[in-house]
Order: sequence, then structure tokens, then C-alpha cells
Amino acid sequence: MVSRILFIGGTTASGKSALALAIAERTGAMVINADAQQLYRDLAILTARPDAAEEARAEHRLYGILPPDAASSAGWWLERVLPVLEEAESRSLPVILVGGTGFYMKALLEGLAPVPPIPPEIRHRLRALDLPAPELHRRLEARDPVTAARLRPRDRQRILRALEVVEATGRPLAAWQSETRPRIDLAGRVRGVALLPAREDVQERILRRLDAMLAAGALEELAALARERPDLATLPIARVHGCREFLAHLAGRVTLEEARRRTVEVTRRYAKRQRTFFRHQFAGFTLLEELGETAERRADALGRWLGGRDGASC
Repeated sequence: MVSRILFIGGTTASGKSALALAIAERTGAMVINADAQQLYRDLAILTARPDAAEEARAEHRLYGILPPDAASSAGWWLERVLPVLEEAESRSLPVILVGGTGFYMKALLEGLAPVPPIPPEIRHRLRALDLPAPELHRRLEARDPVTAARLRPRDRQRILRALEVVEATGRPLAAWQSETRPRIDLAGRVRGVALLPAREDVQERILRRLDAMLAAGALEELAALARERPDLATLPIARVHGCREFLAHLAGRVTLEEARRRTVEVTRRYAKRQRTFFRHQFAGFTLLEELGETAERRADALGRWLGGRDGASC
């Protein structure tokens, strides 16, 4: 069986992939992607995917497997990660699940609500409503007050999802979620850490990483994909941070500096949401807010735990 499974989550640009690789080299662990943006086969630089040299240092799975016109979800990812975990188990390999898409990790740890498929006509009708998110939230409060209380009034996507469920099934999303069950028994062999650098450091980290991406050719890889797919701005991959912003620059609508500034701001807001999610949705995770000098010590401690040797604190 898989001896132990380490979850490494946290904010973007916090060093999750580097920590995972350092631990994998110490333990021979399989590194599995839990980041929605790094699922795409294109825009490897802009999504900060491990490069070929890094992948050669440890076994990596579920990176670069989606074409640009395909969308993913927690359910889609869950169906693909379970066979990989079974393979690791058959080979007695420890596992590191790493990424910033916290809902993927939560789905594996806690399961997904068994909601039936939503008829397309209901989805299209609700998503065509020209109403502000707070008004949609008020409608949800009348039909599913428990879910409404969990959602921010401006979280349009999740509010619409909850409205779709109650409209299509006649049951509140909260009722479906109460029936969730994990798909795999992880009891006793899981540890989780979340890298959450101080708020004042996040923007600087994002900026440094973005400048490194641009120096490595992120703009050129985006331009090449745009030539191949003129409809790029309408595809699911366009949700990658920086994709639409730098496409606007390539089209001559904004300067490079303005596209850079917008990308940093979009990414900073995303990091803020990640920080909130990991702090409040993963009660058992160790929160690592002071990064940097202690990285080697943490990799050693987590490597010892993953290898089943000791549980030294990190």
C-alpha cells in the first residue's frame, strides 16, 4: 500500500513545486499535480509547470494532459487521480499531491456531492440572467439558505452553481453535500501543509516569478498558441493567469507594462482567495507562513515523515 501521502497546498508563487521536488528526491515519491492550470499541455511557462529537467529528477503525473479547448473540474480530476494513486499503491511508492487548487484536494480528502448532471437548458437559462451577483445571492437565500450563508454575495460562479442544483433537482446543494463520502480511504497516512507567505510578501513573489516567466519566453509561447488557435481568448485555457492580459498586449490594445501590471493584480487576488481557502477549509493542515531560510529543514522533516521514518516538526 502507499505508505504515506503528503499534500502540499498554498498560494501561488509560494514555492510548492520546489518543495515537492526536494522531498521527492529524498524519498523517491511520485509527485501528482493538483493544480488546474498546470493540467494544460500548452503555456507551460505561463502556468509555472515543472520543466523537463525537473520532471527528470522525480516521477511526475497529471501535468500537461489537457488540450486548450477542454475544461477541468474537481470531479474530472478526481476520476484521473484515483487510478494514479492505485498505481502508486501497487508500486509501494509514497505520494506528494501538490498544487494550488484547494478544491481538488478537498474533493479527494472528503469526497464530492453526488449531484446528478444539470440539464443544459437550465444551465444556459440561469447563466443568461442579467442580474448582479448580490441579487442572485438573495434568490439563493430564499431557496438554499445554508449554501447561501457559506458563499460570498459576489461569488457569482458558485452562486449560479447552487441555483442550478436546486432548480434541476429540487434539493438544495447543502443537502447533496451532506451526503458526500471520500472515494478512497486515506485514514492514518495523510499529512498536509499549506505554504502561505505573509501578505506583504505575496505581490513581490508574484512579480518576481512573472518576470522570470517573461524572461524564459512566456510571451513567445502565448503568441505561438494564439497563431495556432485564433479563438484562444474564448477557450478554457484562457483562464490561465496572464493569458488574456498578454493577449491584449499582443493585439496592440495595451502596453507590455500594463499587461504585466494587470497580470500581477489578477494573480494577487487569486492568491488572496487561496490563502482564505487553505486557512479555513483544511483544519488539519500545517500552515507554513515563514518561508525561505528553513526550506531545507522543512524538506528534510517532511521527507522523513513521508518515508515513514519519523514525524519531526517542520
